[in-house]
Amino acid sequence: MEPATVATALGLAQFIPSIAKWLAGDKAEHVAKNIVDIAKRVTGIDDASGMIRLLLDEPDLVIEFQKAILNLEAEMELSVMRDRQNARMRDMAFINSGRNNVRADIMVVSAAGGLISCLIALAYYSDFLPGEAVGIISTVAGIFGSCLKDAYAFEFGSSRDSKMKDTTMAALFEQELS
Repeated sequence: MEPATVATALGLAQFIPSIAKWLAGDKAEHVAKNIVDIAKRVTGIDDASGMIRLLLDEPDLVIEFQKAILNLEAEMELSVMRDRQNARMRDMAFINSGRNNVRADIMVVSAAGGLISCLIALAYYSDFLPGEAVGIISTVAGIFGSCLKDAYAFEFGSSRDSKMKDTTMAALFEQELS
């Protein structure tokens, strides 16, 4: 990962705080490059400190930058939605052909087994384990729980708060296809 690009993108997060959370994933460098490219296009400046200074001085450029970042966010959400839709269509193809998605079943059973194992270890052995081990096992249990949450969200849909976002993105996705 190129630290300068990510650092510049983090500096630009003062104008749109949601940028910071985008830089935590495995595509952080790609997202950071897109953010910096947008800032360069909006400001006409290649220098990171110059871009930030100009955005601090010019509220109209900040608005233009924010609009461009919102478009980037919509593209990223649409990409995630396409990916999820493709995965759901793959699962439906398995079901329609009379087969099971063994890989997904193994993933869910493994996550459930891992969570149960961690909870059993905490319930029965926490008195005998050092605090650091209890903390690590608790963290691992949280990861397994998160995996199960994601599996349920994939299988049954997302939460009510993000349902409206999903509906909006689905409309955009359908509009793009037509």
